[in-house]
Amino acid sequence: MPYFNIVAETNENTVVTEYEPVKQRSNAYQSEAELEEEFIRMLTEQGYDRLKIHSEADLVNNLRQKLEELNDYTFSDSEWERFFSGSIANSNDGIVGKTRKIQEDNVQVLEKDDGMTKNITLIDKTNVHNNRLQVMNQYVIGTEQGAKRDNRYDVTVLVNGFPMIHIELKRRGVPIREAFNQINRYQRDSFWAGTGLFEYVQIFVISNGTNTKYYSNSTRFNAIKDATAAKNKKGKTSNSFEFTCFWADGKNKPITDLIDFTKTFFAKHTILNIITKYCIFTSEDLLLVMRPYQITATERIINRIKIANNYKKYGTVQAGGYVWHTTGSGKTLTSFKSARLATQLDFIDKVLFVVDRKDLDYQTMKEYDRFEKGAANSNRSTAILKKQLKDPNAKIIITTIQKLSTFIKKNPEHEVYDKQVVIIFDECHRSQFGDMHIAIEKSFKKYYMFGFTGTPIFPVNAPTNSSSKLRTTEQTFGDRLHTYTIVNAINDKNVLPFRVDYCTTMGANEDVDDEQVWDIDRKKALLAPKRIETVTKYILDHFDQKTYRGDRTYYFNQLMNIEEVASAKNQDKVEEIKQKQRVSGFNSIFAVSSVEAAKLYYEEFKKQMEDDPTKKLRIGLIYSFAANEEEDDEASGLLSEENSDDTSELDQSSRDFLDMAIQDYNLMFHTNYDTSSDKFQNYYKDVSLRMKNKELDMLIVVNMFLTGFDATTLNTLWVDKNLKMHGLIQAFSRTNRILNSIKTYGNIVCFMGLQKRVDAALSLFGDENASGIVLIKSFEEYYKGYVTAEGETKPGYIDLMNELQEKFPVEESRIEGEQNQKDFIALFGAILRMRNLLSTFDEFAGNELISERDLQDYLSKYQDLRDEWKRKRENGESTDITDDVVFEVELIKQIEINIDYILMLVKKYHDTHCEDKEVLITIRKAIDASPELRSKKALIENFIAGINDVDDVMVEWNNFVAESRESDLQALIAEERLKPEETRKFLDNAFREGEVKIVGTDIDKIMPPVSRFGGGNRDEKKENIIRKIKIFFEKYFGVGGKVKFTVTDSEE
Repeated sequence: MPYFNIVAETNENTVVTEYEPVKQRSNAYQSEAELEEEFIRMLTEQGYDRLKIHSEADLVNNLRQKLEELNDYTFSDSEWERFFSGSIANSNDGIVGKTRKIQEDNVQVLEKDDGMTKNITLIDKTNVHNNRLQVMNQYVIGTEQGAKRDNRYDVTVLVNGFPMIHIELKRRGVPIREAFNQINRYQRDSFWAGTGLFEYVQIFVISNGTNTKYYSNSTRFNAIKDATAAKNKKGKTSNSFEFTCFWADGKNKPITDLIDFTKTFFAKHTILNIITKYCIFTSEDLLLVMRPYQITATERIINRIKIANNYKKYGTVQAGGYVWHTTGSGKTLTSFKSARLATQLDFIDKVLFVVDRKDLDYQTMKEYDRFEKGAANSNRSTAILKKQLKDPNAKIIITTIQKLSTFIKKNPEHEVYDKQVVIIFDECHRSQFGDMHIAIEKSFKKYYMFGFTGTPIFPVNAPTNSSSKLRTTEQTFGDRLHTYTIVNAINDKNVLPFRVDYCTTMGANEDVDDEQVWDIDRKKALLAPKRIETVTKYILDHFDQKTYRGDRTYYFNQLMNIEEVASAKNQDKVEEIKQKQRVSGFNSIFAVSSVEAAKLYYEEFKKQMEDDPTKKLRIGLIYSFAANEEEDDEASGLLSEENSDDTSELDQSSRDFLDMAIQDYNLMFHTNYDTSSDKFQNYYKDVSLRMKNKELDMLIVVNMFLTGFDATTLNTLWVDKNLKMHGLIQAFSRTNRILNSIKTYGNIVCFMGLQKRVDAALSLFGDENASGIVLIKSFEEYYKGYVTAEGETKPGYIDLMNELQEKFPVEESRIEGEQNQKDFIALFGAILRMRNLLSTFDEFAGNELISERDLQDYLSKYQDLRDEWKRKRENGESTDITDDVVFEVELIKQIEINIDYILMLVKKYHDTHCEDKEVLITIRKAIDASPELRSKKALIENFIAGINDVDDVMVEWNNFVAESRESDLQALIAEERLKPEETRKFLDNAFREGEVKIVGTDIDKIMPPVSRFGGGNRDEKKENIIRKIKIFFEKYFGVGGKVKFTVTDSEE
């Protein structure tokens, strides 16, 4: 029963509470032009003014007129010229500068003709309905304005004359991705042209009538960066199209059709609220647009504060509520926006954001700092917290539950207790919040208390032990204000589904229904040496398969100064140094039942890895004092908290063992930690950072890191622990963060019978049908195909392979016709994705339905098409041929042939006295199938052609590469008149770091001096040198052994 009976809800909510789609629809075919006209008609009916202009001069005049109306001021021509060129169309402002003006600096200063100044508002954020909305279509920017090509834009919504929302439409039946790619072309060709007013666009909408999505200008900007990165052979950095999102109602029902989307998203109050309130321009210069569930939760928190204040209900449970948003759905962003908007209420004095752990404190502070530099204040001691609570300028304070508890105990009387304070708890299902809640009730008089959780406590899973003061989440915090479950998140593709393997390790490992107390014999059996040995062997045997180690590689921004960051006394003063690195596979956590089990497993892993060095993993161990799982609350599944601050409560034996494991860690990473208080805290942080950095392959834990820890590189959880309810969902959710196209689900491997517990937890925290969505399909379903709950038939791997071999036989040398090429790319891309998914199933081995040779042939065709289309675009022969197809670049690289494989074939060819021409064909096919080796094709072919009787092919190859490399380098230096010593230093750096860096001044240092009076285009010369150096780098990088271009005196 809610605490407030809502008689009527305002229609001014940004997200409509519940939307009923328009039922009457036309059955007639609808062209793109008809779709566009219908869309504009609906906007004008909703109060938008239609603007029929097509030139930049008209656009600028309209902007002037709308700004004059908004500011009730008439510019003189000279004032407008100054204001327009200096504040609006400043040539130094790109997308970032113009976005900052809309989001942060929306009031600009005009220098009037009389020498006085006047504030000019670009967009009114206080009263959004003061802003003027217009719509125009078919606006043209062409080569006359400096664009690369003539572009005609579909529909643009203007706010106060600024183009602020751009809509790209495709007719029904055309893939929506074509609209996304069309906008990317506009960015490349023309958005920046003329006065650059289209760089003010904040939000993009793409639609094919049936599906409609929106995204920020940063998503578009990142898509352009991705394309550039791909050209530079750095791989895809983020799957930008995947960060486009659907609009939805307050019950998370997607609103996809353009008609329904227009009625909701483009309602005047909605679109203006999104632009003025629910966009966040981060300290990293990225624009984030909140998702509908985040906006709904934020508005309901703010509305609850206002209502509670009006009715003077502050200081009671009626003044709060909780938000159930599943782990990984962006709770930090939602809480940040809620906190920021709460501080803008004139009756609110402070907002306290309360987290539970030191690593989360640091992590959340970093996140808050990212959203707005200096918006929040963290504290390292209760004394600092006390000062911040007194400081009127410290509006948002981040603190830990432990510090807040200590503050309340030490300060029974404090002025903050009589002030109106909003308190937001993260992960509010934790047991400590029961005690904290009682302390707050006794001390604070005018609080508004809100909780965020991915796993609420309901009556069915409430703690049953008598010591717990925490009952249900609703009893503690009040009404549930909004829900977004794991099912919603997976359907929206905001988190990944799970794949769960159940491995039987004991004869009587059945899933017991009744909650029996563990007996001594069962505990003894679980820790039996033979079972520990068996489980350890299974993990080592299957580690590479589950985590893709050695099999899948990708680029990742790694932190380079971990120890400095972990050990810093003041985190704010440490700059994180990150570099893009290519890494192999993912990492994992092994959750065990007790400290005793952790010790036994750690020793067994060390023993088995010493016996078989090929199975070597970088393994860490961490624990501190906490109840073992048999002492945890049985009904709720809440995991007992381990103290990340110190290990003083551990028995001496367990502490000594942990010191030994930390010493192993120190040797591995050249650190200096132990179990003493300060050093253990830093060890905890160091482990957290190395897990996120993918420097540890596996971390053995009891309860630590199973809640509140996010690492996108983590994809596997090994479970030898009796998880259930909260603990189960929280632990599983460590694995399902989205990273890239290779990571398609979270792997869970259970060594205890947890199947019924998994189903029960998913049913409680998702719904009764959650298993079908949250858990991925079986091998048989992916291999043979299946029918979805909606009745849609999904083809299996067998179907895809049959279609490939039927439509595109491997014997056919070419695929003729653009449509056939597109069909082949789409089909083969689907096969690559399916192979990526099936490769972790044991059953797939031997059932690939294609030989290695044929797979290489198909990969060669795929690569040929990619190279051909890329060349056409670069030469201007085609502007859009690749825009509606997606090359699975990351997945191609996973089936990559390396140089060792080629040299093995060369040796085989050499051993036949160069007579087995079949081996030569295999070599050529293998080179053509590899993106990385294509650039080295001439080098390899020259080596094969000149090979004579040699004892060691590898030595001969390295010598050949070294001679060729030096010869080519000398020719390059001479041809381009480069500075020899600087060029060699530059190349040493490039080959060491794995990329040619073209930013900064390094490239200028190697260039020949240019006379100031000698003419010539230095920029053109520089571009040519960069191009040739890149060709040299691609040809020689990764082959020929250790590379060193500079020569010291001692080496000469």
